[in-house]
Amino acid sequence: MATTSSFDVTTGVDMMEVNNAVDQAQKEVAQRYDFKGHKIGIELDEKAGTITLTAPDDYKLTAVWEVLQGKMVKRKVPVQNLTRGTAESAAGSSLRQVITLTQGLSSDLCREIVRYLKDLKLKKVQSAIQGDTVRISSPSKDDLQGAMATLRAHDFGVELKFGNFRTNG
Repeated sequence: MATTSSFDVTTGVDMMEVNNAVDQAQKEVAQRYDFKGHKIGIELDEKAGTITLTAPDDYKLTAVWEVLQGKMVKRKVPVQNLTRGTAESAAGSSLRQVITLTQGLSSDLCREIVRYLKDLKLKKVQSAIQGDTVRISSPSKDDLQGAMATLRAHDFGVELKFGNFRTNG
């Protein structure tokens, strides 16, 4: 029987790096002159997978987002996996914005990846949804590498991670 190789496609962020980036952004916001005297906050809720930004107006909220985004990039956290919510009014005439961290592929995104691979009509490449990951398998490692390259080239809105390489047989 022929051996088959496979790998898993998933997405996510390293929460330790997110925590470090939030700490660095909080320090920079506390030091910046244009934020002095204003109630500005960056709060990370690891359990909920969200970051909450608070600022007195839309301009400062955008500036805080840019500081946070810069720290995330420096810590190699994929910014594509951060989803900004809409700015809403909070207590004391300030604005609040919740940023959601994407951990794992949604079922819609899993189906989109499987459909994309099927539309490419790659020979001998099968894909299967397993929870919040997509397992891609093929008897040919070259076909798997081709599938991986085409997935990297296509924009699915999040950073895809490839792992759990296996050879069964």
